[in-house]
Amino acid sequence: MRLQAALALGEADSPLGGEADVTAHHPIRKIRADLPAALRAGSVTIPSPDHPDFGREFDRYGDARIVLLGEATHGTHEFYAARAQITRRLIEKHGFNIVAVEGDWPDIARIDEYVRHGAARPRSGEPFARFPTWMWRNEEVLAFADWLRRHNEDRPQDQRVSMRGLDVYSLRQSIHSVISYLDEHSPAEAHEARRRYSCLTPWQDEPQNYGRAVKYEGVSKCEDAIVSQLDELLKRRMEWIAQDGDSYFDAEQNARIVRAAERYYRAMYWGAAESWNLRDRHMFETLQQLIAHHKDARAVVWAHNSHIGNASATAMGWQGEFNIGELVRKSYGDQAVLIGFGTDRGTVAAASDWGAEMEIMAVRSARDDSWEGAFRLTGLSRSLTDWRARKDSELVAALSAVLLERAIGVVYRPQSELTSHYFEAVLADQFDAYVWFEESRAVTPLGRERPHGAPETWPFGL
Repeated sequence: MRLQAALALGEADSPLGGEADVTAHHPIRKIRADLPAALRAGSVTIPSPDHPDFGREFDRYGDARIVLLGEATHGTHEFYAARAQITRRLIEKHGFNIVAVEGDWPDIARIDEYVRHGAARPRSGEPFARFPTWMWRNEEVLAFADWLRRHNEDRPQDQRVSMRGLDVYSLRQSIHSVISYLDEHSPAEAHEARRRYSCLTPWQDEPQNYGRAVKYEGVSKCEDAIVSQLDELLKRRMEWIAQDGDSYFDAEQNARIVRAAERYYRAMYWGAAESWNLRDRHMFETLQQLIAHHKDARAVVWAHNSHIGNASATAMGWQGEFNIGELVRKSYGDQAVLIGFGTDRGTVAAASDWGAEMEIMAVRSARDDSWEGAFRLTGLSRSLTDWRARKDSELVAALSAVLLERAIGVVYRPQSELTSHYFEAVLADQFDAYVWFEESRAVTPLGRERPHGAPETWPFGL
């Protein structure tokens, strides 16, 4: 499905072209008359996510192994602040020890070093420099990182909560990290790694051109060399883990990213479903690696609703795509909790096109035939609706309808919102719970996106 592939890249294109076209395919539905009342009866009101008591209602998920926290946009303050408060509560009261986010592993490693009081290691270039920089380089993430650093301060190193990136886009940085590790531990193997990775060197700054060259220009693919490099690293796994387990784990994960990125950028030219599935499988497998690496691991995942909701309950799943939420649900069953987030209107930090400047954009009030429209009719300004333990309830029956759902990535196109940002979903099967903010505002970026912004300091600067 083009919408979901677009979200993977932060874009929001549609194959249908214009809002008038898609209306014929998605006529306005009449929301069941009893739906707003069922939602209202099944919801609890919650305070502002900036209030210190916000997280208390989420103690009900303290028994889970994995809690996945979504967002309906990549640039809304309430979503970031709510996830931070919920995560704080799960860490402080319930022993969660991993925060895994939809971000690049090397960039988020910069935050991880900060929150776990590690030394800032050399990096290839400025962190968080790839569009969309504001997605993680913002005041909301900095506030959470500062809290997590304080939380970890007096704890033994092996008991500190880590923050990790799940995504696949860091080809250049990950190659640099693997070679830097080998330079320190085995210069001869570093030389061989440079030779293997040289196959990708011409495309490491514009990796999408690699897939085009393989498909259309007869360039030999680099898969065998990349897989060989990962295999060679794995052969010495036990030896190097004994020397410095965290450093080796970082190098191994970066080698896995290079392998996944090589496949991903080739898959972009096979079709949207293939590239989407490769990306989400990589993110799921990275989560699995993190759980295996940490003692008594319990994880909170931050990602877009389109990643953490069960894809099989949405149009993306009906057209052959899966995601982290579906894979986690199949692997962990009731040990996993999938929590979606939504809003009706307000402002959002987004761009009008891929690679364009960030803007603070007005979010249109949601369509009447959408889940957001149904929640608006409850009259609740902020709420938590939880049907995790109510599988046969009237609430679940009401949530089992097919309605439109809005997804805004890092690109927002209000002029073609229906075609660019809505898809069909059955909320009862997509999530276990839903957090609602009737009105929301944009995140506050750090650095060059913000005039007279904060100085670039660790972990966001060099």
